Amino acid sequence: MNYPETLDYMFSRLPMFQRIGSAAYKANLDNTIALCELLGNPEKSFKSIHIGGTNGKGSTSHLLASILQSAGYKVGLYTSPHLTDFRERIKINGNKIPEQYVVNFVEQYIIPATEDKLELSFFEMTVGLAFSYFASENVDIAVIEVGLGGRLDSTNVITPELSVITNISFDHKSLLGDTLELIATEKAGIIKQGVPVIIGERHEESKNVFVNKAAEQNASIVFADGIYTAKNVKHKNNDKLILSMDIVRRGNVVYNSIESELLGFYQQKNIPTVLCAIDELKKKNYFITDANIRTGIKKVITNTGLLGRWQILNIQPLTIADTGHNEAGIMEVVSQLNATPHKHLHFVLGVVNDKDISTILDLLPKEAIYYFCKANIPRALNADELAAQALLHNLNGKVYSSVKEALSAAKQNARTDDFIFIGGSTFTVAEVLET
Repeated sequence: MNYPETLDYMFSRLPMFQRIGSAAYKANLDNTIALCELLGNPEKSFKSIHIGGTNGKGSTSHLLASILQSAGYKVGLYTSPHLTDFRERIKINGNKIPEQYVVNFVEQYIIPATEDKLELSFFEMTVGLAFSYFASENVDIAVIEVGLGGRLDSTNVITPELSVITNISFDHKSLLGDTLELIATEKAGIIKQGVPVIIGERHEESKNVFVNKAAEQNASIVFADGIYTAKNVKHKNNDKLILSMDIVRRGNVVYNSIESELLGFYQQKNIPTVLCAIDELKKKNYFITDANIRTGIKKVITNTGLLGRWQILNIQPLTIADTGHNEAGIMEVVSQLNATPHKHLHFVLGVVNDKDISTILDLLPKEAIYYFCKANIPRALNADELAAQALLHNLNGKVYSSVKEALSAAKQNARTDDFIFIGGSTFTVAEVLET
C-alpha cells in the first residue's frame, strides 16, 4: 500500500471516535495491552509525561514539549485529534512521523492483527503507532496526551515520570459521568503509584477526588493555581502579535513579561500548570533553564506546529478560529470575543450531534450574526437542527450547506472593522484550516 491507501484503510476500517462518536469507544484497555504486547511493549522503553484534563491538555502538551525541546531533549509528542494531517498526532521535535513509517506499521502489524480478530479502534491503533515510533527513535521523553477520560483511555498503559490533569469541566457526559466528581474520578485514573501529579485548577467539587486518589497511590500532588498565577495578561505587537503575562509565585514575580505565540487569554491557566510540571521534572534531574522555559513558551507554535488555538487567519476583517467546544471552553472563547474590539461579530458555528449543546448556546453572544453549518463528518449536527436549537436561545442567522460556504458568506458580509470567528467544534475549525 502507499500512504493514501493506508490512510483510507485506517479511516474506513477502524472505528474512529472523532467521526462516529461513542460507537468507537472501548471501555477497557484489553486491545491496547494486546497491541503493545504484539509490538514488544515499546511504551516501557521511553520516559513519558501523561497529560489529561477536560480543556487545555493540548496546549499544555505542546508547551511542555516545546520547553523540553528548547532544553535540548529529543521529545516525542502524541496528541489528538489532528486538524489537517493525520501525522500531526505523532511528532518528534516538531517533525511529523514519516509517511512510510505509518505504511509499514499498518502493513506489518495492524492488518495482520485485524485479520487475527483483534478489533482495534482507530485510536488504539494510533497509540500503538506512536509508542512504536518513539521507541524506535529513542526519544529522551515523550509527552502523551489523553484522548478521552483517563482511566480507560488507551494511553493509560504508560507509567510516566509525571502526570498532569489540567482541569475538570463538563464534556462527554454520556461516557464520563454527569457530575464533576464522576468526571474527575475518570480523569484521576491516570494517577500512578509513586508518580507525582500536577492538577492545573482546584475545584471544590473535584479536589478531594484527586487528593484521595493521590494518597491511595502514594503520589505527591500539587495544585498549580495555588503556586503560580498569571498577572497583566495582554496582547503586545512587536514584529507580530504575541501574548504577554507576568508569572507570580506566592506573591513574587518570577517571570516578567513572559511571551507566547499562543494568543488565547486562557493560556494564563495552562502556563502555570506547565511551570509546575517543569518544577517537578527539575526534581528528577532534568536540566531546564529559565531561558529554555521562555523560549519554549514563546516559540511553541514554531517548535511544535500547534494549530487551532485562537489562530488568526486574517487581519482585515479580523478572522480567528478556535477549537474550544465544551461549556468551559466556550466560556473562555466568549470572554475573549468580548474583549476583542470589533463592530459586528460574524460567527461561523458548527457542532457535533452527541452532546447537549443547550448550555453552550446559552453562552454565545446574542448580537452576533450566525452562519450555521455542518462539518463533513457523520458525527456533526445537521445545520438545520443547529439553527433551530440556536433560535430557542435567541441566536439568529442562516444555514449553509458546508463550513466553507458559511465562511465564504461571512467574508462577503463582513466589513474591515468586523470580526469573523469560526468555532463550535474541532472539525469545523479543521475544515477552515484545510482551505
